[in-house]
Amino acid sequence: MYAWMRAKGTPSPTVRQWSAVTLLAVLIFVVDYGLVFWAEQRVPSGITAVMLGTIPVFMTVSEILIMKTQRLTLRLACALLVGVAGVGVLVSRSVSLGDAPVDPVGAGALIVAAVGWSIGSALTRKLPLPASKAMSSGSQMLAGGVLLLMLAAAFHEFRGFQLQVVSARAWAALVYLIIAGSIVAFTAYVWLIHHESPTKVGTYAYVNPVVAVLVGYFFGGEGLGVRTIAGTALVLVSVVVITTAPKTSRERSQVPATAEPSMDAE
Repeated sequence: MYAWMRAKGTPSPTVRQWSAVTLLAVLIFVVDYGLVFWAEQRVPSGITAVMLGTIPVFMTVSEILIMKTQRLTLRLACALLVGVAGVGVLVSRSVSLGDAPVDPVGAGALIVAAVGWSIGSALTRKLPLPASKAMSSGSQMLAGGVLLLMLAAAFHEFRGFQLQVVSARAWAALVYLIIAGSIVAFTAYVWLIHHESPTKVGTYAYVNPVVAVLVGYFFGGEGLGVRTIAGTALVLVSVVVITTAPKTSRERSQVPATAEPSMDAE
C-alpha cells in the first residue's frame, strides 16, 4: 500500500511523521496485534473479541486523560465499572457458572492489547501524520510489519518454519486478512478517527464480540456457556452506555468540521 501511494506521487512521510508513525505502529501492531495473536493460543476467538470489546472503554479513559475531550461523569463511571465486571466474570475462578474461566494470562494480554489500541487511537488525533490517510495507513502498517518481523526473529519464531507446509487454507486466510482486515478496514479506521471521536469510532465493538462468539460456537467448536453469555452482555452494556454518552462541549469543538483536516489540525 505504501508503494502504491508512492507510485501515485504521494510524498513519503517526513522524518517527524515517521517518528509518529513508528510510535503508532508500536502501540497498534506490536502491542495490540502482537499480544492478540499470542493470546489466541490460550483464549477462544469469541472470548478474544469480547475482551477486545473493552477498547471503547479504554478509549473513553484515553479521551478523559489524554485528549481532554471527555469528563468523567457518573454515567461513564458506572459504565466503566460494568465493563470491568464483565471482564471479571470471564476470568473469575471463584464464580461458578458451569463453564471454565478464561486463562488469566491470556486475558491480561488482551487487556494490555486493548489499552495499546486505545492509546494509539487517541494519539492519532494529536500526532503529525501524513495528510493522505491512505499513506498514513500504509506507512503505519509497513512500520508495524517490520517491527513484528524483528520481534518474531528475536523470539526465534522462524526456527523450524517451513514455507512449503503452509496450507492453501492458511494462504487464503492470510490474503483475506490483508485485503479485508488491513487495506480496507484499517484504512477506513484511520480515515474515520480523524472525523469522529475515538469513543464514537469504537462503536464497531457492538458487533465484533457477538459475531465472533456465534461464529466460534457454530463453526469453531467453542463453548457458549453462562459465563460467556454473562460476561459478553456486561461488556456490551458498558460499550453501549459509553458510546451513546452525549458529547461534551469540548469534544464537539475538537471534532473536525471539514471533510479533510489540515496538517495543523492533525
